[in-house]
Amino acid sequence: MHATDNTASGSYTLPPEIQEFCEVARRIVRDELMPREQEWLNSPNHAYGMRELPAIRAVFNTEVAAHLEKIARDTGLFYLMVPEAYGGPGLGLLAQAAILEQLYYSPIMLPIANVPNILYECQGDQIDRFLKPVIEGTKVTAFAQTEPDAGSDPGGMMQTRAVRKGNGWVLNGTKMWISNAHECDFMMVQAVTDPDKRQRGGITMFLVDRQNPGLRVEVPGIRTWLSTIAKQHVVHFDDLYVPDEDVLGEVGKGFSLGQRWLTIHDRLLRGPYALGKMQRALDMSVDWAKQRVTFGKPLSERQAIQWHLVDMHIDIQALRSMTYEMAARADGGEDVRTEAALVKLCSSEWGARCVDHAIQVHGAMGESLDLPLTLFYRVLRHTQIGGGTSEIQRILIARKLLGK
Repeated sequence: MHATDNTASGSYTLPPEIQEFCEVARRIVRDELMPREQEWLNSPNHAYGMRELPAIRAVFNTEVAAHLEKIARDTGLFYLMVPEAYGGPGLGLLAQAAILEQLYYSPIMLPIANVPNILYECQGDQIDRFLKPVIEGTKVTAFAQTEPDAGSDPGGMMQTRAVRKGNGWVLNGTKMWISNAHECDFMMVQAVTDPDKRQRGGITMFLVDRQNPGLRVEVPGIRTWLSTIAKQHVVHFDDLYVPDEDVLGEVGKGFSLGQRWLTIHDRLLRGPYALGKMQRALDMSVDWAKQRVTFGKPLSERQAIQWHLVDMHIDIQALRSMTYEMAARADGGEDVRTEAALVKLCSSEWGARCVDHAIQVHGAMGESLDLPLTLFYRVLRHTQIGGGTSEIQRILIARKLLGK
């Protein structure tokens, strides 16, 4: 049973126009993306750290990239996450989750306007200089919070400082593991503006042009799979000047902005990110188990294999239900920080577990780089670290359980 069959069931019944969006996304994935997966998987440029549009331009020739972009724009999927005020359909998070689940069925990323939600805090000419170009795909942004000694505790340990100077600020410090740092046009940078208040009113978000002479990007001294494939870099700020008009939101409110971005983009939306891959892994495993014959019988008749499939199915159904509920609650105006942590925790751990089952079912073929399974596993395993480790998510959930 594919994900589309479940998006209109139970308490998560979606209106017909959203079901139509899901079906359009499903058809595009199977007709346009899956036939091109071999080229994608064989390319060194299938960079998950890059935004969707730059990624397809890096992998495919100009004609193919333009074709996929045109499909996304013509169907309206390009703007599926954009509010009505900026030309999008204004879909809620539940609708977005259902559609994104379909798009994440393939490792190829259909180009969409993947705009960080906090960028809608842009005011005045920031809208034309930063927000609108990101919506239209002419500019790429990066989120710069993590530091060498401030990963899981950015509020308490952040060292990057911004000191008032004239009509602006001077930034000094270092950020690490910043996705898109080399390819982006500007960064959303958190810096401490009041060391006494820190995350409680003392951290500010700045919009920093990557060409600013005070900004320097370098490859991490420690090589990881993600730093080489996802283009994560170290970013240095050396007496970098940022004018007041490039402060995003209010001075001192940058940490809460960062948490809002993490809650939705790096936690709640990890649900559909994992679900698409998990459903694909299960579908592949079912097909393989039916056709692969060993000792005179197809694998599908082996109880051990059946149990792998059932365990995958259980994880998918549970995660889908959880994700859709939390998205619906967010649409209703609830504070879903803890709920997003729950989705992040389960999608990352269950997602990696589900794909691990699929690799086992496929045997040696499961390790083939010609299949998307090993790539799915690597990116899902990373989500147990990036965006807040699984341990941090458990701490956040425990705090709510204990009334803290």
